[in-house]
Amino acid sequence: MALIKAEYLAQRATRQGLGLRSRLFAGLPRWLHRHRGLRWLIRWRNRSARVARLVERTLGLAAARPLPEPARKPFVRPTAVSESSREGLPEVVLLVDTFTRQFEPQIAAHACAVLAAGGYGVHVAEPAVDAVEPDRPLCCGRTYLAQGLVAQARAEAARMAAALKPHADAGRVIVGLEASCVLGLRDDAQVLGLAADMAAVGRSVLMLEEFLARELMAKRLVLPLKSAAGQRLLVHGHCHQKAVGAMKAVRRVLRQVPDLEFEMIDAGCCGMAGTFGLEAEHAAFSVAIAEQALMPALRAAPDAAVMSNGFSCRQQMKGLGDRSGHHLASLLFRQLDAGGGQ
Repeated sequence: MALIKAEYLAQRATRQGLGLRSRLFAGLPRWLHRHRGLRWLIRWRNRSARVARLVERTLGLAAARPLPEPARKPFVRPTAVSESSREGLPEVVLLVDTFTRQFEPQIAAHACAVLAAGGYGVHVAEPAVDAVEPDRPLCCGRTYLAQGLVAQARAEAARMAAALKPHADAGRVIVGLEASCVLGLRDDAQVLGLAADMAAVGRSVLMLEEFLARELMAKRLVLPLKSAAGQRLLVHGHCHQKAVGAMKAVRRVLRQVPDLEFEMIDAGCCGMAGTFGLEAEHAAFSVAIAEQALMPALRAAPDAAVMSNGFSCRQQMKGLGDRSGHHLASLLFRQLDAGGGQ
C-alpha cells in the first residue's frame, strides 16, 4: 500500500509539480543539517499565535498543532563507547535516523549506553568517505518517498547502502531506533533499483527491540537492570511495529526489567502518521483518531510512565497535552544498575 501511494504521489508530482509545503517536508533532513537557525524559527512559530496563523495561511501547517522543535545540538557519538564487543557477541552498527539525531539525540546516546552495558561494541553509521556530501548524516530517504520524490529517495537510499554494505559484509548487525526507517530499508528501499547492496543491508537491519529480543533468545544478552517496583508503564506501539509483529519483541525485552508492571495500550494508529497530523486539512481528523483510544488511556492513568518508540507517536501525545512518551532505549537506560538514570 505504501508503494502504491508513493507511485501515485510521484505521478501527481510529475503532472502538477510539488507545493512548497511538500518540498519543505521532503527536504527536512537537509534543512535541519544546513540551517540550525530553523530551531529558533520553529520555537517562535510555536510560541506566537499570530505567527502560527500566518504559517497556516502560507504553508498549510495547522496553527493549533505544535511543530517538533530541534534539539540545541544534534547527536554526536559518545567517545567512551567501545567499538569492540565482548567475546562471543556481535558488533552493532547504530543507525541514527534524522529525527532522533536532530530532535531527540538523547535517545541515540541512551541506546549506545544500553548496548555497551550489554557488552556489545557500537559503531555509529556514517556516510562513506567517498560519498557525495560526506559531512551530511545518513538518511533513509523516507521523507522524499512520502512526497512522491522517488529519484531523491533513491539517491538517499544509495548513500545509505554504500555506508552500510561494508558493515553487513563484515557480519555486523545494523540496529535502528525508528521503526519506519528500519522497515523502509527492509521493504520500500528494496524496490528502488539498488540491487544487491540494498538487499544485503535489508537482511542485516533490525529494530532495537528486535535485536535485543534475538539476543535474549540466544542467551547472549545480560543487562544490569535495577528493580522498577512501584512503576507502572503504558506501552503504545508504532504502526510499523504492529505491522511486522515487533510488539512481541517489545514484551520480551520489557519482561527483563525486574518488577516492572507494563500494559499494552489497546489502540490503533495515534493519528499523527508522519506529517499528516500537522497538515491543516487533516489536523482535526488526526486528533479524532488519537481521541478514540490512545489519549483516553493516557488520561485514565496519569501516574503511569509511557513508552512509545515512534517519533510521530510521541509528538502526538505531547501535542495533545499529555507527557511525551519514552523510547525503549531511554527506559532501559534509566533502569541500568550502574551509570544510568540521568
